[in-house]
Amino acid sequence: MSDFIIPFFIALIMVIGLIKRVDVFGEFTEGAKENLKAAFEVLPALIALMTAIGMFKASGALEVISEAISPITGFLGFPEECIPLAIIRPVSGSGALAVFESILNDVSPDSFAGRVASVIIGSTETTFYTIAVYYGITGVKKTRHAVASSLTADLTGFIVSALTVRLILGNY
Repeated sequence: MSDFIIPFFIALIMVIGLIKRVDVFGEFTEGAKENLKAAFEVLPALIALMTAIGMFKASGALEVISEAISPITGFLGFPEECIPLAIIRPVSGSGALAVFESILNDVSPDSFAGRVASVIIGSTETTFYTIAVYYGITGVKKTRHAVASSLTADLTGFIVSALTVRLILGNY
């Protein structure tokens, strides 16, 4: 059934367009043109973000920060292997996926760290990327409390991910 959902909605849009006498193709191309303009407006922020992430990882700062905060995270019951994921996740989705893959390769998907990493990937957001895209498209210059509240939600997601895996799956 899932193979037919997208074609069904495309056909539904075409039929509704015909009934309402709307130039569906013209509206589609106009929307595509507007979205290309928005993409070009956001592109500089995304390039800067990706460059900063690459520099951060290549500099070794990720490992230094991970080692520095591991005593605190260990006390909270957060697996040491997931610290780099927690640092990268708010900044980069692709970087987080690379770290996630290395966690699964190093310690196994069925380990405590593998399961916590899986919950983190599924329950947290790439905060800075999302803010850069959405605020860039809408032209908002002042994020006010969005960054602080989003990072607080990410931190909560990291801590609760370890707690949830421990409570639900036990034996850790």
